[in-house]
Amino acid sequence: MNRILDGLVAGGALLMASPLLLIVAIAIKCDSQGPVVFKQQRIGLNAQPFEILKFRSMVVDAPKLGSFSTSDNDPRITKVGRFIRRTSIDELPQLINVLKGDMSLIGPRPDVPAQRKLYTDEEWVERHLVRPGITGLAQATLRSSGTEEQRKALDLQYVRTVSWLVDLRILLMTVRQVILKGGN
Repeated sequence: MNRILDGLVAGGALLMASPLLLIVAIAIKCDSQGPVVFKQQRIGLNAQPFEILKFRSMVVDAPKLGSFSTSDNDPRITKVGRFIRRTSIDELPQLINVLKGDMSLIGPRPDVPAQRKLYTDEEWVERHLVRPGITGLAQATLRSSGTEEQRKALDLQYVRTVSWLVDLRILLMTVRQVILKGGN
């Protein structure tokens, strides 16, 4: 049921957002060199790797220039990138990941392989019992702040308490975070 709902919402959202997607793509091309979409390997359901899609908000060689975490004034972020990150527009291509079944609308954010070292073997298995999401408890609670340990704890809490009510609460909290606080 959740997979069907994810597909319907993601497909409808992509259709409705298509004019915005085009405008953002043009803005990214005008602002900096490189591709419009950033692709990166992430870890998904059952610890299987997949390629996540995002609008590129950083300079082309950003992964080589710093860690997988960003800071508020990260010099790797482009001018257009600051805006699309603050408004979460950079996440819109992940709706394609949802349609493909790599992700869900709500779940823990997908880890990069380097984050494996943050987990015990048991936590790693538990963490990947659910499909990763475009937004999750850590994003709804912390947005782009918080330590890696806090984020890990919230991701594991989500896995242990997943339900429709929890997902609805996360969705409402995420909307509030994006509208009231912005972020990167």
